[in-house]
Amino acid sequence: MFNQPARIFNCGFAGSLPPCRRRLNFYNGPVLDIKLIREKPDFVRQRLATRGAGDEACIDELLKLDEQRRKLLAEVETLKAQRNRASKEIGALMGQKKTAEAEAKKGEMRELGDRIAALDKQALEVEAARDQLMLRLPNLPHESVKIGKTVEDNPVVRVHGEKAAFAFKPKSHVELCESLRLVDFARAAKISGSGFLLYTNWGARLERALIQFLLDLHVHEHGYTEVSPPFVVGPQCLVGVGQFPKFKDQYYGVAEGDKTAELGKLYLVPTAETPVANIHREEILKESQLPIYYCAYTPCFRGEAGAAGVGTRGMIRVHQFDKVELIKIVKPEHGYDELEKMVANAERVLQLLGLHYRVVLLCTGDMGFASAKTYDIEVWAPGQGSYLEVSSCSNCEDFQARRMNLRFKAENGENKFPHILNGSGTALARLFVALIETHQQADGSVLIPKALQPYLKTERIHV
Repeated sequence: MFNQPARIFNCGFAGSLPPCRRRLNFYNGPVLDIKLIREKPDFVRQRLATRGAGDEACIDELLKLDEQRRKLLAEVETLKAQRNRASKEIGALMGQKKTAEAEAKKGEMRELGDRIAALDKQALEVEAARDQLMLRLPNLPHESVKIGKTVEDNPVVRVHGEKAAFAFKPKSHVELCESLRLVDFARAAKISGSGFLLYTNWGARLERALIQFLLDLHVHEHGYTEVSPPFVVGPQCLVGVGQFPKFKDQYYGVAEGDKTAELGKLYLVPTAETPVANIHREEILKESQLPIYYCAYTPCFRGEAGAAGVGTRGMIRVHQFDKVELIKIVKPEHGYDELEKMVANAERVLQLLGLHYRVVLLCTGDMGFASAKTYDIEVWAPGQGSYLEVSSCSNCEDFQARRMNLRFKAENGENKFPHILNGSGTALARLFVALIETHQQADGSVLIPKALQPYLKTERIHV
C-alpha cells in the first residue's frame, strides 16, 4: 500500500452527498457480509470505528434500507401467491362458464399485477441504494491489528540488518543518477511533465535486471505462477479490489483518440493487483485448485500530483513506476499463515540485495480500504536518511472475493468465498533508490549485489 495519491484526474464521480449516500453506476456483489451486519451490527460499528473515518455512521441507514427491502420482497411474495391462487380460481370459473365472474377476477389481477410490478421496482431501487452504500464501506480490521490513527501508531514488528555506514558523505539518488547517467530527469519532464522518469543506459538495464530478478525469485524459489496481464482494465476490476468507487478520481481513465465519451470504460492499472486478483472473478473454483499463487510485472500508473516529492527531481513519488506484484487466493483457514509467508517472500528480496529494512504492522487508521491486516516493509535509503516503503502485504480476507463474486466449492458442496492476499514483491523505483544509495562507493560508483550480477552482467556501475 502506497500513500493514497492526491486527486489528479476527475473521472466524473459526483460528490456533494456524504460518502454513504453517493450513488454508483456499477456493483459487483454484497461486499461486506450483510448477514454479519444484520446479526452483529454493534460489532461491525465497533470495528469500522477503529479506522477513524466515520463509516460506522452508515450502518443504521444500511440496516434501514435492508429491512425495507426485505419487507417489500415479502409483500411481493404474498401478492404473487395471491395471484397464483386467483389464477386457479379464474380457471375454475371459466370451466364453469361463469365468464362475467372470471373477467371481473381478471381485472382484479391486472390491478394486482400492476401493484406487484411497482413493488418489484421499489424493491430493486432500495436494494440498489443498500448495495451502493455497502460498496463504500471499508473492510473490517482484524482483531490483531493495533488500534491507531496515523503512521506514527504503526508498531515495528522486526528490523533486519544494520544501516549502511560510510567513510564519506553519501550522495542522494538524484546525484548518483545524474553523475552515472542512470536517469534523465529533465528530458523525462520534457516528454511527459513532472513525475515521470527516463531511465538511460545502466539505469534502464538496472531497472530491467531488477524486474527479471524479482520474477525469477518468486517463480523459482517461492512457487508463484507468472502471468502477464493487460495494463488497462474495466471499472469492474477496480471495484472488485476496492479501488473504486472511493478512490475513483485518483486513477487515469483512458479513451481511444479524442472520444471523451469513452472515458470510464477503461483505466490504466494502478497496480498489477487490479487485473491479477480479478483473473477468477465470477468463477466457482474447485477446492483442489487452492491455493493459487500468481506473480506479475506491470508498470503502475497513479495520480500523485500535489503529493510531496512530485514536481521536484527524484524517484520517490512518481506517476509511473514498475512493480512485481504477488497475489494469493487461499482457503479462509489458511489466510493468515499465507500472509506471513508472503511477507517473508518480499523480505527475501531485500535480504538478497543486502539492504537494511524494517517490517511494520499498519494500525487501523493507516490501513488500506480493502485490507483486514497489512504489513509494510520499509527499506533504508541512506541518501534520503529515511525509510521508504517498498512492499505492502495484505490479507483482504473475503472482502474482495465478495466484490468480484469469486467462490470455491468445498468438499461438502458448499460454495465459499476465499481469502485474497496481495503484496508488492517489490515495488520500484524506491527499491532502485535504496539499492544505489546503499551500495554507492567513495569513487562515485555503485557496487551490484551478487544476486543481481547475473542479470546485469557487471559487478559495478561507474562512469
